[in-house]
Amino acid sequence: MTRIGTPLSPSATKVMLLGAGELGKEVAVELMRLGVEVIAVDRYADAPAQQVAHRAHVVAMTDPAALRAVIALERPHLIVPEIEAIATEVLADVEAEGLALVIPTARAVQLTMNREGIRRLAAETLGLPTSKYEFASTGEDLAAGAERVGYPCFVKPVMSSSGKGQSYVETPDQIAAAWAYALSAGRVEQARVIVEGRIAFDFEITLLTVRALDAKGEIETRFCAPVGHRQVKGDYVESWQPQAMSAAALARAQAMAMEVTSALGGLGLFGVELFVKGDQVWFSEVSPRPHDTGLVTLATQQLSEFALHARAILGLPVDTTLREPGASAVIYGGMDATGVVFEAIEAALAVPTAELRLFGKPEAFERRRMGVALARGADVDEARARAREAASRVKVVAG
Repeated sequence: MTRIGTPLSPSATKVMLLGAGELGKEVAVELMRLGVEVIAVDRYADAPAQQVAHRAHVVAMTDPAALRAVIALERPHLIVPEIEAIATEVLADVEAEGLALVIPTARAVQLTMNREGIRRLAAETLGLPTSKYEFASTGEDLAAGAERVGYPCFVKPVMSSSGKGQSYVETPDQIAAAWAYALSAGRVEQARVIVEGRIAFDFEITLLTVRALDAKGEIETRFCAPVGHRQVKGDYVESWQPQAMSAAALARAQAMAMEVTSALGGLGLFGVELFVKGDQVWFSEVSPRPHDTGLVTLATQQLSEFALHARAILGLPVDTTLREPGASAVIYGGMDATGVVFEAIEAALAVPTAELRLFGKPEAFERRRMGVALARGADVDEARARAREAASRVKVVAG
């Protein structure tokens, strides 16, 4: 039986978010609706989730001593990582010492925060189909790895997020620039990249997969309807749900997601990224937390991915029912500025079924995601058109 105390009292059920971006903000809101006390930690002040949490801390989470100190100060019951740049060895120690439960597990966080760990688990341990790949720690190793994988190929830091540091490389003379770009955006100091061969897929999906307790208290795996998405330079610009796919491909996708999330263990929502061509499916990546493409579920599902994550980690029942087709479209900063202003909100919300989520990030960049437009429709095409139109109407100006 799950028991939740009263926030800001000795009985409080305390959850610490490591990373307080827009996804963490939605998780924080869902947790607070259930009476949980939320502490949001990030490397900069006034991050989105910090604006709604009960308490906030600014900490260099790659600093083991600093991370350990904030955990010791707050003594949370659950620790929920949202980003890659974390001293994961501290989480392993905290879990081993029984000081807090790491979501989904400290081992899962360590494996998935690093593309090398999760790729080796998926391809070499579980035998799941993936693209060809090599790892490299020098520019020379990268050039040699690219030759073995074949051109065109993709170069990515083993630790980064939202497409940062990713390059599409068509010829050997582009390798040096790809290496330099990957180093500039990686989230750790040591140089390490993955070079991946290109798969001629029809589309890519995020299969939101939930590990939650059933009525008997046993772990049960459920799947949301597949989320389709379009990326530019590794960063999603729009997503929609459901993505149409064959019954055979969906069954294979669910089997792969079940296998990899079972290997990772724990409770919570996982974003499993897969490539699909006809009935064929290849594993790409997995995040042990809500996924940016899953923002669309705020408009489409009975419970959004954030509500599903909150319920699952608390041991509560989940429902992955899709209500109706919908889509999301990203609103970019369009400039480098602090304290930007959003205009034409009324015009955006005049689009039928449109909703907005403006994240409240204190600083904007040209390609920084500052919000999303959401919309529903009779079908995915109508929803996508509405979401794109609503997003295009929002104007970001200097404050």
